Amino acid sequence: MFESAGLDHTIDKATYKKEEPLLREALLDTQFELAGRKAFPVVIIMGGADGSGKEEVANDIQYVMDSHYITTFAMGEPTDEERERPRMWRFWRALPPKGRIGIFMGSWYREPILNRTLGNISKVAFEQSLQDINRFEKMLTDEGALVLKFWFYLVQKQQKKRLKKLDKDPATRWRIPEAAWDSLKRWNKIHQVGEHVARVTSTSHTPWYVIASADKRYRNITIWRTTLQAIQKRLEQPNPPKVVSAQAIASPPSKQNVLTALDLSKNCPDATYKKQLGDYQGRLSLLSRHKKFRNHAVVAVFEGNDAAGKGGAIYRVTQALEAQAYRVIQIAAPTEEERAQPYLWRFWRHVPRLGHSALFDRSWYGRVLVERIEGFCSEADWMRAYSEIRDFEQDLTKHGIIVMKFWLATSEDEQLKRFKLREKTGYKRHKITEEDWRNRKKWDTYVTAVCNMVDRTSTEYAPWTLVEANDKNYARIKVLRTFCERIEAAL
Repeated sequence: MFESAGLDHTIDKATYKKEEPLLREALLDTQFELAGRKAFPVVIIMGGADGSGKEEVANDIQYVMDSHYITTFAMGEPTDEERERPRMWRFWRALPPKGRIGIFMGSWYREPILNRTLGNISKVAFEQSLQDINRFEKMLTDEGALVLKFWFYLVQKQQKKRLKKLDKDPATRWRIPEAAWDSLKRWNKIHQVGEHVARVTSTSHTPWYVIASADKRYRNITIWRTTLQAIQKRLEQPNPPKVVSAQAIASPPSKQNVLTALDLSKNCPDATYKKQLGDYQGRLSLLSRHKKFRNHAVVAVFEGNDAAGKGGAIYRVTQALEAQAYRVIQIAAPTEEERAQPYLWRFWRHVPRLGHSALFDRSWYGRVLVERIEGFCSEADWMRAYSEIRDFEQDLTKHGIIVMKFWLATSEDEQLKRFKLREKTGYKRHKITEEDWRNRKKWDTYVTAVCNMVDRTSTEYAPWTLVEANDKNYARIKVLRTFCERIEAAL
């Protein structure tokens, strides 16, 4: 992929002087149109060897464009805070919202390339990381982002000549990254790894643009022109048609499913409940303070029928945890800030550090439940969400996070009973809304969606726990018992 970039590409001063002001004006006009319409975000990746000119180009783009709507992220070694989260956490947090441009120096490519070059990871692990990147970038483009990837290329003699020239002048010596000289020594290995990365991750939706960067004028004009044309083309069609790539989910011929198979008559008498509650809460408290738990975290999802008792179950769990070691995240309709990002962004930002817990009252599964049923997203969106959710949860578990998912199930009759009780009880009236009554009319539709969700997202690393919740005592004990068993198994 690098053959053409190794040729002697140049632009003379006269041509550059003529084209530069025209491109700068067009880039600014296009940037302001992008910011005004807020139709999609632009993610620019700067890849290639250290000392190949990436830093200069990022600075030039920042200078040429309006800095209010563009941000450059220099992603080097992760901080202590970032090490306590999954590897992709810091990149998710830095994603630009719709209408903005984000430039990534040292992106999600840096760590796999560096580790493979130094021989720190196996070929199998390296290939897996590249496939993970492909899925991540596919998700970004499916969510509407424009992803531009530039690979800065210099042959070894060009890189050596450039570094020596910069090093000779005290006014430019500071531009040489610390790792640039080491990169020069390992040029052959970096070239081999880099070419493989570019080939494997250059896809139809996120292709690599290999830039010959020996000549500054040629390099700048090429990148500016490519960026301009790509943004302008997307502005002409800000919402590309979405295609359903997965097969449709057929209705099963039998009425038997994972919900109808539950025995909702299960119960726990008050006396037994009182004893088991204390036992399991004490057990959970000790587990959450165990020294080995410092290498883990908990992400717990609570979903279920309206009035199924999610809040009560969460409260019994948090009673056993230290207040500073957990957060309960209430998920409602996304805010304007959240709508400007990929839908998983607002959940990634709440991923807990090691030794802590995050309990989600409603979660990312809204995409395949309420958003699917109410038509808040397209069929293409919720169909691809199954695999995106599995990838998200696998990223969490790879980092040592214990993912627990609870569906609290009640019968229609029990739900009606609880709805009426809420209407009669003063301090519970706020819990019942017109939307709850409206959702109740779609009971069968929700049953189908829940069964599809369980079938497609219950994995060995993040299984669903279906909780018989007609009896609140029984449901709460089952949730607490599952917490204890899952943490014990991880420790």
